[in-house]
Order: sequence, then structure tokens, then C-alpha cells
Amino acid sequence: QVQLVESGGGTVQAGGSLRLSCTASGIVATINSMGWYRQAPGKDREVVACISTSDGSTYVRDSVKDRFTISRDSAKNTVFLQMNSLKPEDTAVYSCAIGYDMVACLGQAMDSWGQGTQVTVSS
Repeated sequence: QVQLVESGGGTVQAGGSLRLSCTASGIVATINSMGWYRQAPGKDREVVACISTSDGSTYVRDSVKDRFTISRDSAKNTVFLQMNSLKPEDTAVYSCAIGYDMVACLGQAMDSWGQGTQVTVSS
């Protein structure tokens, strides 16, 4: 059984930065992708960023591409989301997930999900 533990959320003023971390533990041998997602109140969950744990290729959604960066520490089964120049519209619960490949990540068809961490950006 895989467990995901997220950290790094909080409240920040617009223009500020946060770095989210997510560490996977348990049987993680079949992980080939890790991703970050977010869900704002009253909105559907959306993909924020994905990273391949095999070749390091990444996807970041267009609306945050110039401000957010996804990275990984494969040795520690950890994925990071560096968020800069945060805006109030970035306010959401951010969750990480692990899955079989990048297609699964982009399609939100991941195998295990974290509980989420709240990010609040004040104006």
C-alpha cells in the first residue's frame, strides 16, 4: 500500500511563493509518474503539473507555466511544486498523486492520492 504525505501549503500574500512537497512510501516500484492537482471551491479538480519519474519529462498547465515548476527527487520518491508569483486565483486544495505513466497523470487516472494541502493566496 502506498502512502503520500504532502507538505508546504499555507497562506501567502499575492506575489509570494510556496514550495509543496509530496513523499511516497510503501510499494512504489511501479510508479512512473507523479503529479500535482488542485481543486478550488465550486470547481472541478484540474491537473497542475506532471513529471515522469523515469526520464524527467514534465507537463505544466499553461495558466501557471511561467510561475510553477515541478521537480523530483527519485531517490526519495518525492515530488516538488515550486510556486512563484502566486495569485488569488491559485487558491485551492493541492493534492499529489502517483501513477503508471504520464497519460495517467494528465488524465487524472492515478493509482494513489494524497489528502491534499490548502494553499490560500490573499490579495
